Amino acid sequence: MVLFGGCYLGAVNGDFNYKEALTKSILFFEAQRSGKLPPNQRLSWRGDSALQDGKLANVDLVGGYYDAGDNVKYGLPMAFTVTTLSWAAIFYESELKVAGELGNIRDAIRWGTDYFLKASSRRDRLYVQVGNPVADHECWIRPENMKGERSVLQIDESNPGTEIAAETSAAMAAASIVFRDFDRSYARQLLNKAKLDELLWAATWLYTATRKRNYLEYIEEDSISAKVAEFNWDLKYAGAQVLLSKLYWEGQKSLETFNQQADSFICSVLPDSPYHQVYFSPGGLLYLRDGANTQYVTGAAFLFSVYSDLLAKHNQQVTCGNKQFNSANLMAFAKKQMDYLLGKNPKGRSYMVGFGQNPPEQAHHRGASVPKLSTKDAAAVNCPMSFVYWFSKNAPNPNELTGAIVGGPDRYDNFQDQRTNSSMTEPTTYINSMAVGILAKLATSHARLPGPEVEDHRVLFSNSLKQS
Repeated sequence: MVLFGGCYLGAVNGDFNYKEALTKSILFFEAQRSGKLPPNQRLSWRGDSALQDGKLANVDLVGGYYDAGDNVKYGLPMAFTVTTLSWAAIFYESELKVAGELGNIRDAIRWGTDYFLKASSRRDRLYVQVGNPVADHECWIRPENMKGERSVLQIDESNPGTEIAAETSAAMAAASIVFRDFDRSYARQLLNKAKLDELLWAATWLYTATRKRNYLEYIEEDSISAKVAEFNWDLKYAGAQVLLSKLYWEGQKSLETFNQQADSFICSVLPDSPYHQVYFSPGGLLYLRDGANTQYVTGAAFLFSVYSDLLAKHNQQVTCGNKQFNSANLMAFAKKQMDYLLGKNPKGRSYMVGFGQNPPEQAHHRGASVPKLSTKDAAAVNCPMSFVYWFSKNAPNPNELTGAIVGGPDRYDNFQDQRTNSSMTEPTTYINSMAVGILAKLATSHARLPGPEVEDHRVLFSNSLKQS
């Protein structure tokens, strides 16, 4: 180890294999599939599951995704997953094509949109959840071996749910752009189902997909927006602001406020900005709150990557007080955050399952942690004992959850690879969906050259590292 500038640096001989990380990050979605699996399913330890979903409501709700380590299908995070995957497929289409992953990301998107078409098949009704989370959390079992009927939740005129309806609209509108050049019929079907709800995120995607004036007028006159310092499935303003900044720089000058708000997001996050608001761990990881914190990391990294490209294309910079930041500054920040997750951190370990050095082995995930069971053994499963047999067992998962980015370390860079610590070891679809785009960019802009492997990414940072 060599001491340099107040930091201990390991022998780092190059970048990560971002193409491998990209491939595995998309593969993870196959582990989250619900329903009848296709012949080209690549993870052999998964099987068909939840083939009676929707039966209680007399509707076919088979398919879609389990969003995390449990066996419930939640419509809101699933829709956000599809929206952000679609955004990556649109914005980084050429990079995904070069990496050989364009077909796989399209398959991942379609697995979600096929489900949304079923969930929206009844007039003025949207099915938004399948499975009871209370009952689900009382049994640690693979989705293939679930017992009993699964409850169904819906929204309609009597039971409104504006945000989830809007996110589902955004997902189908964004996905329609992905498919319209080679499957116009399917793209039209998605767009016809996408209806405007009075939320900025949905209106932005609907305008992007259709360029209809009424969506733009809603954005300009009636939408609610705000300056924020994070982007995730529950707070999407920054994503809309970045999308609308593209339109602003292309000549839609009525959207200037959104561009200013996008700049504010950048200034609120960048550690070197005089206006930065968010906390960074001693090792440099953006840290907002306990529980799946890596979603905020991949969300920020993705937006910074997209905004970096837009700044470069339109010859722009972001001004934060007396400092200016250009495209390269933003991309350097985004890369640093992703590099931390892939192994360039104080612990010298990867937070993506099956990738890099010392990756997690005990992901908080039912399907990965419970071995395949015979029909006889599955029938004999006792839910209380399932936690003894599989949840609490201090051993690597029998099935590798390849590509899953887990919740990650705490605010001090500490990490426990224990299945029982869900805030650190549980993966989610939306952590990965926001990682795909920037990994595609890194896979092409920082392609791995032949040479020695990266030997050690451990870094002991000095106490002078800038924090908030």
